Amino acid sequence: MIDNYLLEYLVTFAKYQTLAKTAAALNVTQPTVTRGMQRLEEQLDVKLFDRTPNRIVLTKTGELAAKEAKKLLLANQNFVTQIKNYATTRQIPKVATDAPGPRFILEQFSHDELNLDPKLSLLSTLENDLLNNKYNLVIAEKEIHTDTLESRYLGYEDLYVDLDKFTYQANQADVCFDDLAQMSFVVLGDIGPWKDIIQTHIPKAKFLFQQEYDALKEITNYSSFPYFSTNVTQALVSRDNAERVRLKITDPVARMDFYGIYRKDERTQLTPLLQKLSQNWPK
Repeated sequence: MIDNYLLEYLVTFAKYQTLAKTAAALNVTQPTVTRGMQRLEEQLDVKLFDRTPNRIVLTKTGELAAKEAKKLLLANQNFVTQIKNYATTRQIPKVATDAPGPRFILEQFSHDELNLDPKLSLLSTLENDLLNNKYNLVIAEKEIHTDTLESRYLGYEDLYVDLDKFTYQANQADVCFDDLAQMSFVVLGDIGPWKDIIQTHIPKAKFLFQQEYDALKEITNYSSFPYFSTNVTQALVSRDNAERVRLKITDPVARMDFYGIYRKDERTQLTPLLQKLSQNWPK
């Protein structure tokens, strides 16, 4: 078996092309690199380098060996990462989501029940992280069923708009996206998949994105700018304001179903948590 450090010498030499630069990059002496290269050739029983008094270069075989060595080193690192991630997630379930509504719900759970990643991520990234054992459970708006992953329905989010009570639309029983054209909204900067929905379906509106929730709350408390909420955020965040009228948006795309996505081999472990999430999901 060839030691990883010898493969690292080869990959680094292929990158820098000289023994001096290779030694500097690896923080070892040049003779150490030279001996390592010679040992690698002996173990492989092939010629990897063409040597002259003033220069050493890779042979074609050496170039191929360097490419394959790079793949092996990456595979080894991925192996270590996956095993460490798996060992970590076998304790308290690590959970992530791509939308703020589910995050609000997850934040109500204790640290003994789950370990929540506070940052929102793209679903494509989260799906890959599930497969690599970075997370045990992902909550997202897409149902996924593969040979490895499965999903369980948890609940829905309905989108609402909170309007100044003197706004013309505030006299209606509900609204659709077309009713909200030309308005300016204060919006939390990271709202996951809802961002594309509001920008697509209210294309002529202006959106004043706020990166901090406290800043958004301050603006909406002391201005007449409309803002969005959902059945989830209404239930978990107190936003009572006599100057506001909250109206449901009736377009079909203003409702989003959410699913718990997990690896099939962890179904038994996660079932109690999934049941509690479903029971605590605001209606």
